[in-house]
Amino acid sequence: MEKYIGANKWKWLEWNSEKLNQLPPSTNEDPVRTVWLKQVGKDKANSLRVTSLADGEKVINGSLIFQQSYTDENDYKIFHFFLTTNQLITVDLEITSLDRDNLNRQLARTNNAVEGFLLFLGELMNGMLVEIDQFEETLKTLIWNVRKRNEIGILELVYKRRHELLVCKNLLIPINEVKMAIDEINFPDVTDGEFFSCTGKRIERAKVLLNEYEHELDSLINLEEVISSHRGNEIMKTLTVLTTIFTPIMAYGALWGMNFKNMPELNWRYGYIFSIVMIIISTALLYYFIKNKGWTGDLLKGKKKGSFFK
Repeated sequence: MEKYIGANKWKWLEWNSEKLNQLPPSTNEDPVRTVWLKQVGKDKANSLRVTSLADGEKVINGSLIFQQSYTDENDYKIFHFFLTTNQLITVDLEITSLDRDNLNRQLARTNNAVEGFLLFLGELMNGMLVEIDQFEETLKTLIWNVRKRNEIGILELVYKRRHELLVCKNLLIPINEVKMAIDEINFPDVTDGEFFSCTGKRIERAKVLLNEYEHELDSLINLEEVISSHRGNEIMKTLTVLTTIFTPIMAYGALWGMNFKNMPELNWRYGYIFSIVMIIISTALLYYFIKNKGWTGDLLKGKKKGSFFK
């Protein structure tokens, strides 16, 4: 599909990779575009190339992944583009989330294809910022769940959110690279224009938000590690103290469980009571010794609900 839009009637061509072989051959086709057309459909990842046409006009072409599933690596959407000052060619551009009527009205204000492409990137960033707002809500819920019910399931959610954040950053990096390439070429009357500034600020806003949320998730991970380490130490301390306290019972039990022929305690009238008293006194003295040394810590105190350590 071919459209002429913008103040200077620049041209936007929308093609489908499956129908590229049906395009009529052109005798004056530029070699750069010919090479790009042959590469279209083969690129399955982000790519960006800055070259020049035969007449010296600067060209930016490549592929851009603009949607990616958080759960399936192979579930993504990619489109290919070829950009000059007065022409934008896109292949496999299927974005149902954009309001095409509003986009066309905005495109009518653009002066060239580069501004039109920047406007399109800005709309992509706007959609990403909406997703970031939704991510913020889930992150807020997660932060309070860490305090309310700290468990292994919460740690799983923390790393799940961390992965989603990495996917978002992975989508943002190539968009920022395209903006940097446009700045590098310095198209006439583009880098100082409204669309370059607006798209650039949206990219910076998304970068700042993602970096801040990354710091928050890293803090949650560090908190989880501290809590897990503390609880692990408390468990080991508890097992050690319990083992130590019950040592007299096990020792006396092993002693009087022996089958030696001559054991005077077996003939004592109050031997059973004596053994119980000995066990109780030994255990009490050992507990007092451990308690006096401060080795029990907070083991005997109940954990408060909603507390990290107490």
